[in-house]
Amino acid sequence: MSTDARHSQQGLTLIELVVFIVVISIGLAGILAALNMTTRNSVNPMIFKQQVAIAESLLEEIESKPFTYCDPDDPNVTTATGTSGCTTAQGLSPTSGESRYSQTAPFDNVGDYNGFSMSGIRSPTDSSTVLSGLGNYSASVAITQVGTTMGLSDNTAALRIDVTVTAPTQNSITLTGYRYRYAPNSP
Repeated sequence: MSTDARHSQQGLTLIELVVFIVVISIGLAGILAALNMTTRNSVNPMIFKQQVAIAESLLEEIESKPFTYCDPDDPNVTTATGTSGCTTAQGLSPTSGESRYSQTAPFDNVGDYNGFSMSGIRSPTDSSTVLSGLGNYSASVAITQVGTTMGLSDNTAALRIDVTVTAPTQNSITLTGYRYRYAPNSP
């Protein structure tokens, strides 16, 4: 009778309970670590999209400007076939007195943007106001002449435009665009 009573008892020993708790704890720790990493990295796609949107916007702004031998305000802008025919030749730097934020003398040529940078993303019309939520971002522009690289005889006939945007917790990204002078007098 005593042998039958021992075999009919059911339950867990202390060792079995401790092993069960350890196994469950390890499993929960792994799941929580994965959830923590997913939550922490879920912001990165938003930051990346903001960087791309800023870079695309600035690149589009630059590419929409004329690419001429002369500054677009020059009286010879439509007739000059080279920089020698200009009163004010357009190089790869802003024409004196021009600024991205000026209402009276804004950047009006692709070359004006070379070397441009801003810390805190600002509206093209107001340098004093940082756009909401974009104060920790920065952008910079580098423009190089690449005509001969593109197979053209004139190195100044094509420009490579690199727009680099840096976010506070993300690597910087660079978008590249090209602008060609299609005809000597074309704005």
